[in-house]
Amino acid sequence: MNEPSPHFLVHGTDLPVVPPVRLRAGPLRLDYDHGDLRRVTLGSRELIRRIHGAVRDARWGTVPGAVVDESIECGVDSFRIRYRREHREGDIDFAWNAEITGASDGTIRFVFDGVARSTFLANRVGLCVLHPIRECAGARAKGFALDGSVRSLSFPDLVSREQPIVGFEGLAGLAHEVISGVWAELRFEGGTFETEDQRNWIDASFKTYAPSLRLPFPVEMQKGTRVRQEVILRIVDDSGAIVIPARGDDRSDPATVPVRIVVPEGPWAAIPALGLGCTGDLSPENFPDKGFMQALGLSHLRADVRLAGGEWGHRLLCNSLEAAVLGLPVELVVHVPESGAEGLAELRDWMASAPGRPAPIRATRILVVSDGAKSTTTSALVAVRESLGDLGVPIGAGTDGDLYEFHLQPPATGADFLAWTMNPQVHATDTDSLMETPSGAAAQVGAMRARHPGARLAVTSISLRPRTAPCPSESAPSSASPGVDPRQTSLACAAWTVAMMAKLTPAGPESLTWFETSGWLGVMEAASDDIPSRPARVFPVWHVFAAMKDFRRIAACVDDADGRVSAFAMSDDMGRRRIVLANTTHAPVSVDLSGISAGTIRVLDGDTVASAIREPADWWNGPAAPCEGILTLSAHAIGIIDTMARGRDGGISKRTGIP
Repeated sequence: MNEPSPHFLVHGTDLPVVPPVRLRAGPLRLDYDHGDLRRVTLGSRELIRRIHGAVRDARWGTVPGAVVDESIECGVDSFRIRYRREHREGDIDFAWNAEITGASDGTIRFVFDGVARSTFLANRVGLCVLHPIRECAGARAKGFALDGSVRSLSFPDLVSREQPIVGFEGLAGLAHEVISGVWAELRFEGGTFETEDQRNWIDASFKTYAPSLRLPFPVEMQKGTRVRQEVILRIVDDSGAIVIPARGDDRSDPATVPVRIVVPEGPWAAIPALGLGCTGDLSPENFPDKGFMQALGLSHLRADVRLAGGEWGHRLLCNSLEAAVLGLPVELVVHVPESGAEGLAELRDWMASAPGRPAPIRATRILVVSDGAKSTTTSALVAVRESLGDLGVPIGAGTDGDLYEFHLQPPATGADFLAWTMNPQVHATDTDSLMETPSGAAAQVGAMRARHPGARLAVTSISLRPRTAPCPSESAPSSASPGVDPRQTSLACAAWTVAMMAKLTPAGPESLTWFETSGWLGVMEAASDDIPSRPARVFPVWHVFAAMKDFRRIAACVDDADGRVSAFAMSDDMGRRRIVLANTTHAPVSVDLSGISAGTIRVLDGDTVASAIREPADWWNGPAAPCEGILTLSAHAIGIIDTMARGRDGGISKRTGIP
């Protein structure tokens, strides 16, 4: 059992955080980050989210690559970068050379030239270009076909159900309109490219890649196979001629301007029911501390019943005991086997009192999941309704996978609610990419609202890593169980959760189920030999849920196009207000608090987090600083602001103490 280091408590790893190299290509700003180009911007507008080379194995796992022989030459308006990247994992051995240049006219060129050094199966090897959704969703676009023809297109507003996006296939180039008459134009070489909507997996981007997913995969890459691709970005006018917009002043860089917190007048959304999954540790002695859990004001616990095999009783017993101890109802997720509905009669007995069993399981909703199918089948929904329908709780349909699975096979109709899961690491595992996903999550809820008007929506569950097919992570301990991410125990997880709350809750889902109560996937520790932490301590993310207890309405309240800070404001029936904000970056960020009425602030950061996870009540009940002026939030720091608000009786009320 290890004591976490200060660096680990912030970042979830003891590895140093290496900041990106800031570059210019004429009027464009961009970051070079460990072999990738990120955040190519023109003024305050982001043109390209990321350009990177990827090696994906036969199961869509991303094979990490080590950058060697790196050379970076930076000028005032131009740059040239060369390196070699080597990917080795199992039978995969692939290496490629990169040459990346940026010219003073704004042209950026990225060359990927690699050779397979072993024979292996792969689903994708080559370059990927990510397009930001804030600037591109709904934007006019042009698709350049291989035969030289040009298509008039638009990026979809709602999350596209078809992959690739209709019209965005067979591409030799792609452009989108930045401002009237000015286009960000990409040209591709070395393959036929197409574009998918990564919001299906909560990525905040569209992705252009080659080869087409319509071709059979995985492909056997024979030893010696060469892959060469090239992406060229130019800023052009309507005729296709290069234009060079005014460079502007470096001081206009949004990253140098304090982020302003703006609390909207309204309307504010109702805070959805917030729950956690039952702990994965079935030992009652490791159940989460009752006091710590009750301090969160949760609405429910999620309990999964996997009927296949008939060995689900012990887990359900433990889950029901945990729910009974915490005094919470259960969000029951019933996994119905392909072979039929056997086991449902026994489950019905479990839902009522019986000798030798705890009190009846109190369910708040039941989600039906069909084993072997992308989403709930009609037969499974009917079978569960026949067995459990008299319990008087909503019975829903959906998927235990991403929204993409929901789109691949729409669930049975007529359900009381619709459900799906979210996690930020289907395509990338680095923290920067993780912090970009909340906007994609909000886009999912918005699309579901538009396509299923009036439907009750439940996101269950939300986790740092995929529930069913864990993605590889260089930071994950090799001995940890599937789904574990050490960042769960860090401020990084707390900051991501704040960002998700800020984007998701105003979008209007009825229920959000997060993480687990305790353990490696929880909000507090039970027992661990793999992740540096101590039993009976809370994780930083616990404080995010604690801050939300007893509040009723919520609104996003940050003016930050750069995505450095996320924040939401809450109010209760007594007129109290609280603002929760988080730095989603590795670097310090200045926050302008001048638009907030008088109040106090508590900051959870690298200096305070160690004591706050050991003695959370002391942290909440300790002295708070005045909320005024400019606040500097260090990496992934959380700020909790209690403002002075006029109550119903006309007096001044102030929220203090542990929730």
